[in-house]
Amino acid sequence: MKTDFRNRILVGTVLALMSIATSVSAALGPQELVQQTTDRLLTAIQNEKSVIDKQPTRIFELVEEIALPHFDFRVISRRVLGKEHWTNASPDQRERFEKEFASMLIRTYATALKEYKGQAVKMQPLDLKPDDRKVKVRAEVEQPGSFPIPIDYWMYEKKGVWRVYDVAIDEISLIANYRTTFANEIRNGGLEKLITTLADRNQAGGTN
Repeated sequence: MKTDFRNRILVGTVLALMSIATSVSAALGPQELVQQTTDRLLTAIQNEKSVIDKQPTRIFELVEEIALPHFDFRVISRRVLGKEHWTNASPDQRERFEKEFASMLIRTYATALKEYKGQAVKMQPLDLKPDDRKVKVRAEVEQPGSFPIPIDYWMYEKKGVWRVYDVAIDEISLIANYRTTFANEIRNGGLEKLITTLADRNQAGGTN
């Protein structure tokens, strides 16, 4: 996947997390979940800035501890691999792919946090009914001297808990983009090689 798109989609995710301020009712919860998670994460990063400066991997740990529990990586992983590759994968391969893919996104997400420069985000009207169990939060990230970047931020609710399962920038979803990239890698070398490649990149600290 191209680096510029990856950065845009992950920075967009961060901006959405930092800026969602809709009129969702307290009973439904998406707003509180996003805002509380964001407040905790940014406060932790600010409080541990000196630690992060000396130990950069600490920001990865903070993202994993605070933000990532609200992402459903089983759903994301299944959709990213696609029905055929997910069905053909062994239980062990599914577990290892989910682990390595999550680790890769943790690193990319943490890198995006470092790149946030305080851009303004304009929230779009949210059509959420009391019985809805899925929600798409729409936003536009203002870019000085350029067009705003549209964000679609997808969440679902199950048993009272809201979780993230996709983010789309310029109508291109994280899932769809990685699915194309990974499908090519699987076609060229197989799922096992893809998992090994992801593990090697994570070990080396890469996000590409």
